[in-house]
Amino acid sequence: MSRPLFVSLDGPKGAGKTTLLEAITKVLRADNKKVIRLCEKKSDPYRRETMLLVNQLARNPSLDLEWEVCARLADSRAWISQHVLTKQPPDSIILIDRWYPSDAAFRRRVSFAEILRLNIERNVQTPDLHVGVVTAPDISWARAAARKRGLSSTVIHKLEDHVACTQAFEREIADRGWFLCRNEGVIEDATMQVISEIYKVI
Repeated sequence: MSRPLFVSLDGPKGAGKTTLLEAITKVLRADNKKVIRLCEKKSDPYRRETMLLVNQLARNPSLDLEWEVCARLADSRAWISQHVLTKQPPDSIILIDRWYPSDAAFRRRVSFAEILRLNIERNVQTPDLHVGVVTAPDISWARAAARKRGLSSTVIHKLEDHVACTQAFEREIADRGWFLCRNEGVIEDATMQVISEIYKVI
């Protein structure tokens, strides 16, 4: 590869993105690939200020504030695109846990098409492979609830919201031509689905 391969795993809470990223990393490194693991929230220098707005939006929803949150997240991705992604070795595979935050993106007011437009206008780097990780909503809801940190969402609080988020996300996967990975069985199956797609892009 003459430049890093940028792979994003996105999906609703509890879909198993982090576990899947760990498994993919292990397989790629065993094949002597240089893997860089990134996390949007840990790479974002404006995260604290944005999350204050997200918490404010959760308490007092409004269209204007939601637009501001979406714009700030796009600004952060533009910063990461310029200052983090460009610094990675050209022969590496960059794996990122969320690039377009799924549950935040489907708040109901600002459409995902508008969120993507905000990102495009800011020259946010488009993943070479965008993987949408999904499960049946009842499975991912139960997984998220069982974690030590629980659901840990300022956006999704009820199962019906989670179902709507998952359904919306699956529609976007189909409409955008992203790779759909169903992570409902053993982790090895989902891992090899994504590994196969990565090697196709390479």
